[in-house]
Amino acid sequence: MTPRLDYFATSPKLLGAMMSLERAVASGGLEHSLIELVKTRASQINGCAFCIDMHTRDAMKAGESPARLFLLDAWREAPNYTDRERAALAWTEALTLVSRTHAPDEDYDALKAQFTEEEIVQLTMQIATINAWNRLAIGFRSVPGVLPQRAEAAA
Repeated sequence: MTPRLDYFATSPKLLGAMMSLERAVASGGLEHSLIELVKTRASQINGCAFCIDMHTRDAMKAGESPARLFLLDAWREAPNYTDRERAALAWTEALTLVSRTHAPDEDYDALKAQFTEEEIVQLTMQIATINAWNRLAIGFRSVPGVLPQRAEAAA
C-alpha cells in the first residue's frame, strides 16, 4: 500500500492540535492497559491496520499479554477481561458503531457501575480520538509500522 500523503507534513497546525488532544486525553488518568485495549478494539472494528499495529505493539511494550490481545475481537466470549474492561469495550463498540447502536442505555449503565462520571468523559474522549485517528490513517493509507515524518517528531 502506498500512502496518499503525509498528513502531518501537509497540515502541521491541524495535526499539532490533534496531537495536543491526544496528549490531553492520555493524561486523564485511565489505566494505560485499558486505553490500549480501547484503541485496539476501535481500530479492529474500523479495520485500521496502522492503528492495530501501533496499539498492539504499545500494549505489549507496556506489559499486556499477547493472549488478551489475540482474544480482543472476541472479548465477550473470553474470560480474560475484568468487568471494568468489559464495560469499556462495550462502550467502545457502541460509540464506534454509533450509527447502528445509538449508544444503548444498557452499555451506559454498565459504564456507570465501573467508572466515575469524569472517567466516563475521559473514556468517551479516548474513543472519539482513536476513531478520528483511524479515519486519518485509513483515509490517507498510512502503512503499518511507518509513522508519518512529522508524527515521529511529535511522538
